Amino acid sequence: MTRMELNNHSRNSLIRGIRVKYCLPFLLIVCLLILTSCRPPQVSQADITVNIQADGAMQPVNIPAGSTVQQAITAAGITVGNLDRLDPPAYTVLSGGDSVRVQRVREEFETRQVVIPFEHQEQRSELLPAGETRLIQAGQNGLKELTYRRVYEDGVESSSSVVKEVILQPPTPEIVMLGVQTPFAPLLIPGKLAYLSAGNAWLMEDSTANRKPLVTTGDLDGRIFALSPDGSWLLFTRKSTKSLQEEKNTLWVINTVSQTSTPINLKVSNVIHFAGWVPGQANTVAYSTVEPRATAPGWQANNDLYTVTFSPSGVVVKPKMIVEANTGGIYSWWGTTFAWSPDGSQLAYIRPDGVGFVELESGSLTPWLDITPLNTHGDWAWIPSLAWGADGETLFLVTHAPPTGLVSPEESPFFDLIGLSLVNPANVRLAQQAGMFAYPAVSPLRMDGTEKAYRVAYLEAIFPTQSETSRYRLVVMDRDGSNRQRLFPAPGLTGLDPQTPLWAPEAIPGQGDFLAVLYQGNLWLVDAASGQAQQITGDGSLSRIDWK
Repeated sequence: MTRMELNNHSRNSLIRGIRVKYCLPFLLIVCLLILTSCRPPQVSQADITVNIQADGAMQPVNIPAGSTVQQAITAAGITVGNLDRLDPPAYTVLSGGDSVRVQRVREEFETRQVVIPFEHQEQRSELLPAGETRLIQAGQNGLKELTYRRVYEDGVESSSSVVKEVILQPPTPEIVMLGVQTPFAPLLIPGKLAYLSAGNAWLMEDSTANRKPLVTTGDLDGRIFALSPDGSWLLFTRKSTKSLQEEKNTLWVINTVSQTSTPINLKVSNVIHFAGWVPGQANTVAYSTVEPRATAPGWQANNDLYTVTFSPSGVVVKPKMIVEANTGGIYSWWGTTFAWSPDGSQLAYIRPDGVGFVELESGSLTPWLDITPLNTHGDWAWIPSLAWGADGETLFLVTHAPPTGLVSPEESPFFDLIGLSLVNPANVRLAQQAGMFAYPAVSPLRMDGTEKAYRVAYLEAIFPTQSETSRYRLVVMDRDGSNRQRLFPAPGLTGLDPQTPLWAPEAIPGQGDFLAVLYQGNLWLVDAASGQAQQITGDGSLSRIDWK
């Protein structure tokens, strides 16, 4: 390399060094300016002053602008309780000069015992002359415990409400018997005839003039009302003191022989469709239960079956389960009912879609006859009515008959009364278009010449194709369907409401067989041979009867 080339090389290296020395700081400055221009603007925030009103004092507080109410409360060192209220709310952003109010809220609970006044009830009765009264049950006030919740705002009571109510002692209503008219002519009757009037149970014995009250609490609901086979006990249900969503009713018995008998609580509740005496077993009751529901119809059926036994002194044995709760069958939510054979050896079950038998040892259900269920288009279901023949060899059943035309089988308006033999394949239609509430009832065995026989009573719809709303007439026939007689009421008169007619346990001496029915709220006895009827009560308040 020549000197000239060396000098040029040195000059170029010097120039490059100068460029690097002065360009790098310049580039750094440019980068810093670019980065600085990307940062958000920094605004200096000044403090603001707000006023906080709490516990009777006003306190000014300095806080950064943009603070919320909660931040202001925290800065002031004020503690806010769970029930306390802030005005404005805690999330509100404050401006200078704003005010915040801390409203102190507290609650107190107070328990008080309050007297429940007893009700006055009047029971119309033809036992007394018109206008005369008689006290049959003295009233007694009840007692309940109320728990109040009181709310205080800044030391001043702002509200008070009842949050809990417990019935310590239910009130006993005062019941006064009010005479309405002269009694009807008395009639000698066999056995005991119990009746439910205005929520109270009464008993006639030997004569329709011989009457005595059994239960006068005024709270019998009529779901269950049945005399024991010998008539010495009455099984009944009472309205529950709890809400209907908790408990529908309770099951009780009372002795009909003792003059000072006290009802026995069987400690069973929610019985809607079935409870009855077990034939051949002393002081034993079978029953089925439901679960209360807030929606219609007010329950969900368990379709179960239990038996419970009690002693005359009031000791109740733990119930024994026969059939477990189940959801078998169509419309099972409505429920199943049961019917014992006369000797108690067999038990039939009846539900909306069929009839069968209960295996008493295992609790299993054996279907026997399918029935087309009725579509009611409502919150209820139709259960066929069934009665055992007095000899235990025949079932009398109301069944859903096939329709005519294009009507679906589930909506057929026809219902027939049939007889089903348990000893041969015979299946006889005894009464065509009797109505869905025909309710057959079988008389006790009577001597007919040289052999024992029985008759069948049932209700016949006046308007068969509208039997859900129709009234009915009482009809009696032989067990094979012959010798049919329409007995009561007479043509042209208002018919009977749906019910099961009751046969007298024995023939009335010198008069023959009689049937008991309720007509317009009164008890009537009807001669099963002639149809001649006699009114027994006149106050119009009867709703259930049983005769043993």
